[in-house]
Amino acid sequence: MLRFALKRLMSLVVTLWVASLVIFLSLEVVPGDPAAFMLGLNAQEDTLAALRDELGLNKGPVERYTDWVGGMLVGDFGTSYTYRTPVSRMILDRVQVSLPLALYALTLSTLIAFPAGIWAAARRGKPTDIVVMGITQLGVAIPNFWFAMLMVLVFAINLRWFNAGGFAGWDAGFFPAMKSLTLPAIALALPQASILARVMRSSLLDTLNEDFIRTARAKGLSRRQALWRHALRNALIPVLTIIGLQFAFLLAGAIIIENVFFLPGLGRLVFQAISARDLIVVESVVMLLVFAVVLVNFLVDLAYAAVDPRLRGRR
Repeated sequence: MLRFALKRLMSLVVTLWVASLVIFLSLEVVPGDPAAFMLGLNAQEDTLAALRDELGLNKGPVERYTDWVGGMLVGDFGTSYTYRTPVSRMILDRVQVSLPLALYALTLSTLIAFPAGIWAAARRGKPTDIVVMGITQLGVAIPNFWFAMLMVLVFAINLRWFNAGGFAGWDAGFFPAMKSLTLPAIALALPQASILARVMRSSLLDTLNEDFIRTARAKGLSRRQALWRHALRNALIPVLTIIGLQFAFLLAGAIIIENVFFLPGLGRLVFQAISARDLIVVESVVMLLVFAVVLVNFLVDLAYAAVDPRLRGRR
């Protein structure tokens, strides 16, 4: 298990290095001058030169890249061109919204999808299975931003159970803060729960057709006992993959939902930084999100090995 983990860890490091190069080079070729954007069209050349020197834009690409990567390794993401505050502080403020929102949505998605997928697989071809699959198909088809606006209309404007947007802040207390994240989390969770439930059902049905399940049934186990004792654990591998991908999506791809509910999260920060051409914020936040995605995939690989020991010797 240790050798397997070390191999995956090396792969993680190489992936992060390649990702940092791609992100840096992608932003290097973007046309325009951040200093000119900040000072406007009528800025004097000496003022522009002084600002470029202050921001480190006069350095060569290699030096800027090494400074950026070296700073990130010690927690220094640089200084925002627009807000003139440390990027690490901005990220820390925003991740306090995005990370709980992603975990909240993933928890709701898993709690909905697992029972739905198992229940549908256990009743394959019956009315219950048809109803569950129909609901999940509807959940996949409905855009989450449209569903979010519908929930705002119903639960915030008509029923007044929740606020239409904004974040109460953790200083207001745990429950008021979580209440602010409830509607966004549901809007993110339901489409993901639909996908996860369908994958869970499909994986379980495939596993129930395996030879070892037939052997277990031949030894006297009922279909329900074979499902819970043997099929469920073996069916978790593709499900874990989807959960890992969903967490990465919920953390990095919630920009539309954050804008619908006016949440000060990472997605909205990236959107604002792109609009203001604050490239140091863009590359730092994107690199952080890439790290989160790669780390989740690494943990999913370890979960694979824990669920199925046969995989430890294949990689």
